[in-house]
Amino acid sequence: MAEAKQQQQQPAAAATLASSGVWKTVKPFANGGASGMLATCVIQPIDMVKVRIQLGEGSAGSVTKKMLANEGIGSFYKGLSAGLLRQATYTTARLGSFRVLTNKAVEANDGKPLPLVQKAVIGLTAGAIGACVGSPADLALIRMQADSTLPAAQRRNYKNAFHALYRIVADEGVLALWKGAGPTVVRAMSLNMGMLASYDQSVELFKDKLGAGEITTVLGASAVSGFFASACSLPFDYVKTQIQKMQPDASGKYPYTGSLDCAMKTLQSGGPFKFYTGFPVYCVRIAPHVMMTWIFLNEIQKFEKRLGV
Repeated sequence: MAEAKQQQQQPAAAATLASSGVWKTVKPFANGGASGMLATCVIQPIDMVKVRIQLGEGSAGSVTKKMLANEGIGSFYKGLSAGLLRQATYTTARLGSFRVLTNKAVEANDGKPLPLVQKAVIGLTAGAIGACVGSPADLALIRMQADSTLPAAQRRNYKNAFHALYRIVADEGVLALWKGAGPTVVRAMSLNMGMLASYDQSVELFKDKLGAGEITTVLGASAVSGFFASACSLPFDYVKTQIQKMQPDASGKYPYTGSLDCAMKTLQSGGPFKFYTGFPVYCVRIAPHVMMTWIFLNEIQKFEKRLGV
């Protein structure tokens, strides 16, 4: 009797949640954050190798061997707490705002599919919103991943993401949480323009024009989305990483005065291809993360549909 009553209450609870105005507003944000966090748990080791390559430690193979030999397998998950916090802020904001803005735009377009240019503008906007919200966690993640590459005397030795945020505020002030926010926002705008606009456009192509099934559509659109996200964002990611990990010299002078100065000096010293340092690993890292984010998001939405929420 008790079990039957409980089973009857579950659909009722799901129906109540589904009809809730609050849930309808929160849903795209919650789904986006959850899918991003699940993808990060899988992709964190590749992300760690990518950062080490950008910091000049060598190729993917040599970096991986060095990390295993000197620091152990746990080093590949250093900064995971910051990575999860970043997804809980950045991806929650960007995917949630993208879906909300897209739905509003489709309504204004009488339910018709949006042109690619409009999707790109919405992707740029969603990326900027997400980056502003997630910049502190992104700074903590970069510093935690780069810490072991510094001389012992310069290491910050953050215990976790929250300790990193506390130390940054205590040592450098609240505004330091947004250090490098300029290139972070620009990089996020470029990445999300490539990722979000191309995904929706590819879904329409695979599903409506090619008649592909659900699995083919999700995998194909995710792969296209991952490629364009990587190609559009790596130059900005390179500059952002250099700005966030820079240390002052003995006289207190930083190597770069800002993102533009970093970009110009990089261009002068290494040419345009210097911005694509570590592109294969970056692409391998970004594309699977993008794909898994979309796949997890699709599964979450299917699960919610089965529950009726």
